[in-house]
Amino acid sequence: MTQEDILQNPGQYDLSIETVGASTLKSPMKGVQFVSEEDRISLTTDVKRIQEFNQNGINIPSLEAAGPREMIFHDPAWTRAGIVTCGGLCPGLNNVIKGLVQVLWFDYGVRNIFGIPYGYRGLNPKYSYPPKVLNPDVVDAIQDDGGTILGSSRGEQDPSIMVDTLMRLNINVLFCIGGDGTLRGAHAIAEEVKKRRQPISVIGIPKTIDNDLNLIDRTFGFETAVLSATDVITSAHNEANGAFNGLGLVKLMGRDSGFIAAYAALATTVVNFCLIPEVPFTLDGLFKALESRYSSGKTHAVIAVAEGAGQELFNGQEQRRDASGNILKNDIGEFLTRKIKEHFDSVGKEVNIKYFDPSYMVRSIPAKGTDAIFCFQLAESAVHAGMAGKTDMVVGSMNGEFTHVPIEYAVNERKKINPNGTLWHAVLGATRQQDYFSGKGKGHK
Repeated sequence: MTQEDILQNPGQYDLSIETVGASTLKSPMKGVQFVSEEDRISLTTDVKRIQEFNQNGINIPSLEAAGPREMIFHDPAWTRAGIVTCGGLCPGLNNVIKGLVQVLWFDYGVRNIFGIPYGYRGLNPKYSYPPKVLNPDVVDAIQDDGGTILGSSRGEQDPSIMVDTLMRLNINVLFCIGGDGTLRGAHAIAEEVKKRRQPISVIGIPKTIDNDLNLIDRTFGFETAVLSATDVITSAHNEANGAFNGLGLVKLMGRDSGFIAAYAALATTVVNFCLIPEVPFTLDGLFKALESRYSSGKTHAVIAVAEGAGQELFNGQEQRRDASGNILKNDIGEFLTRKIKEHFDSVGKEVNIKYFDPSYMVRSIPAKGTDAIFCFQLAESAVHAGMAGKTDMVVGSMNGEFTHVPIEYAVNERKKINPNGTLWHAVLGATRQQDYFSGKGKGHK
């Protein structure tokens, strides 16, 4: 189920957000513009499509708008909030934690805020991790550091055990910061809470450096990852340019979606070949493309490859999974480095390969620039949703507006680059790689 699926069959999908009960308390917030429960954000900005919906009497597919509600469900004086970070590191985790604490504390007057250590493990008593008391002083400068002050982990925990812990700690609003695996865990917690008829709100905040969550335009950390990747690509270009038939090969994050590689290629404009999971390639085709570039008078080349690209080239290798159930990708960077070297040796041609794998460096740095701002805005929207009694949802952004997305829909299918879309067309225009694959690369950068 993709965004396009919903637009084509709007009557088949329910994008409403669940609540733990009726909001009957006046919000303590002052001097703000409250958002109505009827406010919606359209999934499309295509005027022609909107007109067709209107002409056919069909409600335009839309998401609930995020923002402060005039009436809330949870009493701030009695609210005990929990914050958990799961999965791999990502720029901005500490920014989101700080944002959650500040909005809870200063906007709503919540004084009981707990950090859950080491992901969902912290909600399983067998690990004996004590919760960390959070307040504005504790989080005052954490945005300057990468990683997460709460620690993280992968792997599933029993939802029943986790809800037992939440009830034992009297936590009634839980913020789960993570990617698709984390959000599936949050959905399982919300389902267990609903089964027990407990008034516990479960709110997800989308953390995936790959920017691949469904119905969400942008996830925090992505912009910083692209910025950091461009520095590495620039270094790879300099290294390649400094050697005869130099090749700078950079492996970037992107298990199933090549957004980081694509955006970094556009940001630097020195990438000659961008390889992503959505567009298959062959070794023979890549070898000939490199030969075409070098034979055209160019003495260097730069390849940006997403970690999930070219997995079909690893024939017969056993599929492995991490603790969260994600398929572990074979190392395409080392594979290409070896295969390219072997090929050029076999044809008696020189190639000097410089291989860069900045994955852990990219994901462990602090959020920068507008990405840091985005982290706070997501945290703010998450608190507003939680205090209003929303549950089983993730905050997101759509067409420049903050929204509420049912978790089930956000993780239903990964967002991917459309090989026929404008983004990939721009990458092809910037790299001119199709010219080299076709043997017509003479005269290009």
